[in-house]
Amino acid sequence: MKKFVITDNIFDIFPDVQIGVVVCTKINNRYNDGENSESNHEKRLRDSEKKAAIFLTEPEFSSNPVIKSWREAFQKFKTKKGARSSIEALMKRIEKMNNVGTINPLVDIYNEVSLSYGMPCGGEDMDQISGDIQLTMAKGDEPFIVLGSEESSPPFAGEIIYKDNVGAVCRCWNWREGKRTMLTEYTKNAFMCIELVDISRKAEFENGLKELEQNIKNLLGAECRLEILNKYKKEIDLI
Repeated sequence: MKKFVITDNIFDIFPDVQIGVVVCTKINNRYNDGENSESNHEKRLRDSEKKAAIFLTEPEFSSNPVIKSWREAFQKFKTKKGARSSIEALMKRIEKMNNVGTINPLVDIYNEVSLSYGMPCGGEDMDQISGDIQLTMAKGDEPFIVLGSEESSPPFAGEIIYKDNVGAVCRCWNWREGKRTMLTEYTKNAFMCIELVDISRKAEFENGLKELEQNIKNLLGAECRLEILNKYKKEIDLI
């Protein structure tokens, strides 16, 4: 039985952090000619981009709360210079009016939710995970190959990462996705998550998590289970 575990050293720095997880099985992660068509996901992304504009109300990009809260979080642990949260990368595209492109249905769905709710959202192919998934502090020797590369670039000691028995899965919390466990059209079982560091946005977090679950169920025919981890519930069974 695989588990997802948040280690105690994360709560030492972020006592109020919450990670929402949608465990998905029996996924059909390929576009079709119906509601799950690539053109429909493109339309959904455009609609989500319009919703995302409400999070960019300050003249200075970094002063917007959805950006500021994650920049402050990244200052509390070791990061690669210039590393930013995944939601900041998406919001930068919105600011510059660059559309977010389609990739595959699961990725499209989590980008749609991320944009709509202004929160980092992502996922991993559970069949490519070795052992448990941990959100933890890196030792600094975990192998990691980023998308688009063939060379390993291990995290820094003290960097927050998702990892399994083989190595890092995602660096700097939600900055860079690893090639080994990325979601593809062949993904059948997935670990999807939304991350919350600003506890004042808990209602939006919970609504986004429910929407993520429902969209994966309705569009991809998956079986899904929703869980929320926090300092009172630090681990769950996956599959």
